[in-house]
Amino acid sequence: MRPNRLTALIALSLMASCTGAYSSPLEMTFHAPDVAEQGAVSAADPRAQAAGEEILAKGGSATDAAIAVMLALTVVEPQSSGIGGGGFLLRGAPDGKVISYDGRETAPAGASPEWFLNEDGSLPGFRESVESGLSVGVPGNIRMAALAHNNHGKLSWAELFEPAIKLARDGFGMNERMYNSLNQRPEFVAGTQAGRDLYYDSDGKVLPAGSWIKNEALAQAFERIAKQGFQAFYGAELGEEIVATVASATPSEGAMTTEDLAGYEPKVRDAVCGSYRRYRVCSMGPPSSGGVAVIQMLGQLERFDLAALGVENPVTWHLFLESQRLAYADREIYMADSDFVPVPVAGLIDPSYIAQRSALIDASMRAESVSPGKPEGADIAWADGDEPEERGTSHFSVVDRAGHMVSYTSTIESSFGSGLIAHGFFLNNELTDFSRAPEVDGKPVANRVEGGKRPRSSMSPTIVWDPDGEPFMIVGAAGGPTIPVSTTRAIIGAIDFGLTAEQALALPFTMAFGDRIIFESGTWLEDQTTAFEALGHSQLIARPAPIKVNAILRENGSWVSVRDPRIETLLIVP
Repeated sequence: MRPNRLTALIALSLMASCTGAYSSPLEMTFHAPDVAEQGAVSAADPRAQAAGEEILAKGGSATDAAIAVMLALTVVEPQSSGIGGGGFLLRGAPDGKVISYDGRETAPAGASPEWFLNEDGSLPGFRESVESGLSVGVPGNIRMAALAHNNHGKLSWAELFEPAIKLARDGFGMNERMYNSLNQRPEFVAGTQAGRDLYYDSDGKVLPAGSWIKNEALAQAFERIAKQGFQAFYGAELGEEIVATVASATPSEGAMTTEDLAGYEPKVRDAVCGSYRRYRVCSMGPPSSGGVAVIQMLGQLERFDLAALGVENPVTWHLFLESQRLAYADREIYMADSDFVPVPVAGLIDPSYIAQRSALIDASMRAESVSPGKPEGADIAWADGDEPEERGTSHFSVVDRAGHMVSYTSTIESSFGSGLIAHGFFLNNELTDFSRAPEVDGKPVANRVEGGKRPRSSMSPTIVWDPDGEPFMIVGAAGGPTIPVSTTRAIIGAIDFGLTAEQALALPFTMAFGDRIIFESGTWLEDQTTAFEALGHSQLIARPAPIKVNAILRENGSWVSVRDPRIETLLIVP
């Protein structure tokens, strides 16, 4: 990973506005955890969580409830996800069977590796690419949800839309977190009349937190999809509006067409699974890099007795940082859409390969440099691209009374995506998750743009079973490149240190970005600078943590649902 990517993370940290200072995971003040004997939901916004709980109460499946959450988040958390974007859904059964659904956005058929380049071959500024129809991929959330519902749903398709329709039509209070997201770059969303009408006053200023927001256009869009099925989104009036909106903002040929929309297909993928201290861990495979990274990091750490070292031992976190560096070195070179390039997934998660990589970790000293490994089946002719990092994302976890589990991560990429709005919902800018440069130093980049291709992601929806094969944890995160690290950190907290769900999510965050180390400000890690320097880490930077984790953990026979404490106070409607 190039060191200059730190700039993007720091900017994200300052924009996230979802942090709180604290010194220890055992000293946090939490909202009352949601404990349920027969099912639970964890979502970033309590109103979306309530939508999922309503569906469970009606006898809906975990898949039904997860879809209802995704729809509700389109209304109350439009900066992070929604039907104008895509996602990954991982479904696990009590007996350990797991299936994953890929609803990642695709590039239009007219896209090429030079998609983002100027006529002279140069790259425009990143924001110029984001705020353009060139950044919008064909949305996959609705089509994927329909496929998953067809396979695993219990309630009718229309019933899943009822909570979201009510929120959009009757309105909701803008919370502090949404206000902060709008106020970071108020001119961005105000660039469209629809955005101004929804979130700004007559003087062009962002409405204050606590303002009542109604989105009738979105309510009507939901009603059409609920009544007519997913086809209403990918054709007829909604589809035509999406295509027209994108085309009007696309400065070159090849813009998204009605054929691109109508031809979108979700994919049923093989989950990637591994073992950690006899726990079974399953997550998402390509085009996501997240699941492979989670399994690699856990596998590399397994030979170390983290429990004996202790949760507040700098060596514990040094080991974690070193495992991150190794996993992300592989990620940068190998991970992309496996329908377009060969991705050596089996080799990357093979226990013998992971053991080889783990042997490179020295508990007493930071490795001077790390390089990609050579797993079986690897093609190392690829170059490291210039991918920016995902920002607008939301994760939610669900378990139903039958014990079926869903881990679902949904995204529109940047905060408020491309800024373009069609019928009340924001359109993604996922195509900027591709490497905008198609080659580096004469070598092609695996994650370059191609027509019909899905951009690489960091999303890591994950499900864990305990050593007895019993469901144990449903977890995932938002935060772009931090997602695999946040997910792994929560799993380590629960398994190695026996923390409650609350405590595991509250663990301090640290991540390696090239030669630099980010420590979460306001935590005890900041007081360990001398210890980390003695371990060879010289470029230490304290910043708020740009993360948002949601999890459900089995504790004493009951499911306990929690959301990341860093956003809890910002979800209150003034």
